[in-house]
This record gives sequence, C-alpha cells and structure tokens, in this order.
Amino acid sequence: MGHHFKALLALLPLLVACGQSSESASESAASAAVGADLSPEISGIEAGELPATPTHWTHAGNIGDGQGPVGSRALRAGTADPAQWLHYGGDYANTRHSPITELNPATVGDLRVAWAFPTGTLGQFEVSPVLYDGILYVTSSYNRLFALDPKTGELFWRYDHPQPADLRICCGPVNRGVGISGDLVIMATLDARLLAFNRKTGALVWNVEIAPYVDGFSATSAPLIVKDKAIIGIAGGEFGVRGYFDAYEVATGKLVWRHYTVPAEGEPGVETWAGDSYKSGGAPAWTSGAYDPETDTLYWTTGNPSPDWNGDLRAGDNLFSNTLLALDPDTGERKWHFQFTPHDVWDYDGNTQVFLVDVQRGGETIKAIVQANRNGYFYILDRATGGFIAATPYVEEVNWATIDSNGRPVVNEEALPLETPTFRVCPSNLGGMNGAWSGAFNPELGLAYIPTVEACQMFQKGIVAFVKGQPFMGGQPLTVDVDNGIAHGHLSAIDVNTGEVRWRYMDEHPMMAGALSTAGGVVFTGNQSGHALALDGATGELLWQFKMGGGVRSQPVAYQLDGRTFVAIASGNFSTFAAFSGGPDNIPEGGHLFVFELP
Repeated sequence: MGHHFKALLALLPLLVACGQSSESASESAASAAVGADLSPEISGIEAGELPATPTHWTHAGNIGDGQGPVGSRALRAGTADPAQWLHYGGDYANTRHSPITELNPATVGDLRVAWAFPTGTLGQFEVSPVLYDGILYVTSSYNRLFALDPKTGELFWRYDHPQPADLRICCGPVNRGVGISGDLVIMATLDARLLAFNRKTGALVWNVEIAPYVDGFSATSAPLIVKDKAIIGIAGGEFGVRGYFDAYEVATGKLVWRHYTVPAEGEPGVETWAGDSYKSGGAPAWTSGAYDPETDTLYWTTGNPSPDWNGDLRAGDNLFSNTLLALDPDTGERKWHFQFTPHDVWDYDGNTQVFLVDVQRGGETIKAIVQANRNGYFYILDRATGGFIAATPYVEEVNWATIDSNGRPVVNEEALPLETPTFRVCPSNLGGMNGAWSGAFNPELGLAYIPTVEACQMFQKGIVAFVKGQPFMGGQPLTVDVDNGIAHGHLSAIDVNTGEVRWRYMDEHPMMAGALSTAGGVVFTGNQSGHALALDGATGELLWQFKMGGGVRSQPVAYQLDGRTFVAIASGNFSTFAAFSGGPDNIPEGGHLFVFELP
C-alpha cells in the first residue's frame, strides 16, 4: 500500500463526516440493534415502520452516596480523595496521579475484571471518566453520556446526542469526558454545543451553541471547571476557522468571555499574518487546559495555523497558533504567551497536555509548566512569566529543527513541505505526543509519562483554496514509515527537572492511549493491539496486561470505594486512524469500558 493512499486514509474522517446519513449515529446504532432481533418471519414490520428510538433515558430514583453539590474546594483538591475523579487531568495541575498506594508493583498482577459496559458506538473511545458521589460519568464517541454505578456497572441514566447529518469533524467522532460542578455534569458535542445535565437525574438543564458547526467547528474535549465557569475550546483547524475558547457560567450556560486565538485587524499579533490570512488562521483550542489557584492563572494551548501544510500565503509567525497562553480566568485577558512552533507547516499542534510542576534547576526550585510538544521537544517554562528554560528531544528522531537558547526553532530547510517531497521528516504530524491522549506525572519520582508515536513522514504541499465549512489543509502528510513497516511507539518516562528520558517501554505500534500514575508506583496505559497495561513507574517493567479487544485510546482512572480498589480503562479505536498511524486496522471497532478490581 503506497504512502499516497495512506495519506488519503487520513482524510477519510472528513469525507465520512460530510457524507453521513441523515440518521444520527446513536439512532443508527440503536436501529441496527433492534433490527437484529426482529426476523421478517416474526415481525412482519418494515424497517421504516419501526418506532423512533429514544435518545434520552433519565432517572427518577435516589442514586449516589448523599454528597452535596461539587464545590470549589473539592475541585481544588483534585485526586486527594480516592473516591473521586473530578477533572480530565485528575487535578488542576494535570498530573493524572492517583493517591492510591494499593496499586503497586506487588499487587497489580492480581487485577481482575469487576465489570464491563458497551457504548454501542464506533470510533475512538477516548474518555477520561469522572467520578463523584458514587456515580461514574462516561462519554463515548458520538456524544453518548452514561451515568453508571462505579462498583457494578449498573446504568442509572443515559443521553445520546442527536447528531446532524453534516458534521465537520477532522479526526474521528470523539469525546473525552465531562466537567462537573454543583449538581451539573457538562458535555461538549461534535456539533459544537455545550450541554448541562442534572448529575443525578440526567435531566437536560441547559443547551447552548458554542459555534455554528456548519462553518467547520466542533468540540471534543472535557470542559475545565474553574470557579463558577466551564471553559471549553473549539476544534476546526483543518477547516480554516478562527480559533477561540470560551468561559460559560456553570449555572445558566451564559457566555462570560471569549478569547480568540487569532488576532483581528488592529490587534496585537495580527502583524504576524501576511495580508488577510488571519481571517482563516485556525489555531483551534481543542484540548483541556490547566489552572494554578495560587496565582489565579488559567493555562490554555492552541493548535496549528491554517492551512496546515502550505504556509505561502500566511508568511510570519502566525500568532497565537501553537502557543501556550496564560490568562486571567475571570476575564479571559492574556497575561503572557509562549509560541512553540512559529509558522508551523507540519501540523505540530501546540496543545498536548501541560503539567504544572516544581522543578530543580541550578540549585533552586522553579514553579514551572512542562509539555511534551507534538514537535518532538519536551519544554520547561517558568509558569509565572512564560520564560523559556529548556527544550530537549523526547522522541527517537527529531530533524525538522533545533531549538535555540530563546526557545525558538531553527528550521531545517530540507524539512519544509514540497510538491514532490523527498525528505523524511521527524516527528510526524501526530507527534510525538498528541492532544488526543494524556500523559501522567508522578511527583514522588519526578517523572512525566508520555505515550508516544514514532512514525516519520514526508510533507507534500498542495493547493490553497478556502471555502467556509470545507477542509482547508493545503497539502498532506505521506506516511513513509507506516508504509515501510517501521512505525512504532513507546511510553517514555521523562525527568521533569532536566528533560532527560529515564526509560522507555517499547511497543510494536504507536502508543496513543492516555496514562495514569499511582502513589504505589505504577503507570497504567494501553496499546493499539487492545491491551490494558500496567508498568513499574520507576523502571518501565511490564507488570500486568489484559486483552480487552479493541485498541486502547482512552484515559485510565483509578478509585477506591467501600475499601475496594478499581481501575477503569476503555477500549475502542477508529480503524481508519489506526491504519494512518501504523496501528492494526484489522481489529473491529466498538467501545467497551472495562473496570478492574484488586481482590
């Protein structure tokens, strides 16, 4: 299979999204299930005569453990209480580190399946479940939302978001989870809406539009709750949208502020865009951010400028694409910024996970923010000022640029996209790491755990023609390593003080699942061949694995209830994306949540 065909596979999600049936994803899945149970001999009913499939099942009973609304104190405590998991990143610092010591190298080999739950949907199952008051909230592809008993898997309530026929989605029908605050759980949708539900009954409380999806917008990540606001960014960098992220009042859904990631005419930064190229400049803000309560600073990251692979008409640095932004969470006003990849022509989105950590440099402690960027470098920045401290390669091969003493890339001219490219560029447009999955940080060991892709590409420049709501990429990646059978992956443990890679766990396929660290010294993740994995956090030794079936693209979480210890990991990949990355494309799709328990 040639690399040109493989590159076309990368575009299939776009084509599928634009050509969906008018039936929603949830309706079609349910209809298929019903149809399978009714033979023509028995039913005598034509498919078109079947009753409409419900999309919302609420709960009228008394569920939960009797706790009150989720308040700011609980949100600030993060994972301190092992009976709760309230944020996508576990805590405001995004460490995804559990305090559970019972999950340690001596015990994890005894993990067994406690229960499992199907989603009934195809595509990547990328969720990071949220747990509070004895209720586990799980979102799936195509925006299904389930409230489950975390000990048994019993379904309390369910919502299937009716999707329009003409979604504009780039890279699969994903959702990564909910935010929780007060008595509401909040989910963003593929058609760029934000919905709030009563956490116990599942009743819809409010429903607002983030953006008109037909213009190329979507939303895939979990909202970050800061004080009384739900903060969410949009996707759409492959459609030439003008990126932004919003803060909404949790109680009402009212828009409080909007921060555009591409400046308008007359605003600071617009001079970094040639002509009027800023009008279709991209810089989507599609991942979740971090928050420092001590300084009351919100951190958010942005993605690629548009079009992706042809920068001829957008000469300049293209602020504020591929940038880390520090903001006032009450107003959305920018305090400082740091741009990782100016004038990106490789699709090196700057919005992989950031960690708020304290690092030791030159005998002093620095309050830092670190990131394994998609461009292959691990950055250490001063989180008070955005000052550059260091950048070190964390992938095996990096040849697109070196980084100077100010943190600015010195680009290798051979790596620039051409109409007929011949130079193999590392890393690929997937990374390295990617904002579609998470890492984890163990503060006791000082190690960040980064699931990584090793699959270099060539970048082909194409024509540029902007039409609102249509793909606007200006070229394509050519998957040479995938075609040559040498794409692979690893989970790397990186010393946050130095950026040094301490150890790697190697996998035959690119690793594109999230990570979870425990105080017992274990790292949980998964691979595209469908295994849940537990590694020794200090050495990378494989301690335990379980074949779940579908490829793993989710974010594991751990919790303790009634003296019992659980780990939740979801399986379910998107075959098209698996093939593009170099993973197995012969494993059937279908989301399934597995919850494991220590005996």
